[in-house]
Amino acid sequence: MKLSSFADYAVVLMSAAARHCGAGAGLDPVTNRHLKMNATTLSAETGIPLPTAQKLVSRLSAAGLLESSRGTGGGVRLSRPPATITLADVVEAVEGPIAMTACSEQGAHDCNLEQDCRIRPHMNLANNAIREALANVTIASLTREMA
Repeated sequence: MKLSSFADYAVVLMSAAARHCGAGAGLDPVTNRHLKMNATTLSAETGIPLPTAQKLVSRLSAAGLLESSRGTGGGVRLSRPPATITLADVVEAVEGPIAMTACSEQGAHDCNLEQDCRIRPHMNLANNAIREALANVTIASLTREMA
């Protein structure tokens, strides 16, 4: 299984935000809160195309992983500590529920093999295992220096 480029970019963007705007990052001397970045800065730092970074910021904000504010002094920052944000959170924020097959999704009936399929009832085992593996990796763990 391979993450989509969009989900991969979301992880890269969240990791960059964690380095600059998360726990352990500098505090704004005026507000005493973590610094904010904007999509342009995140795009430049990560190499993610600006329109994609803007779309990611929008989706990650809508999912509650980033908090954003407009205007002077606006920008985005993590909505909670990076140690509490997992890869599962990020992937689901931009891709929806984690599912290996379309038939795993609730209410999906678009498979020609559905009537005779013997594994469909068991696919949730695989989906849950993948989600659990992603839930065990935090954004904080991705931002640590490698020894």
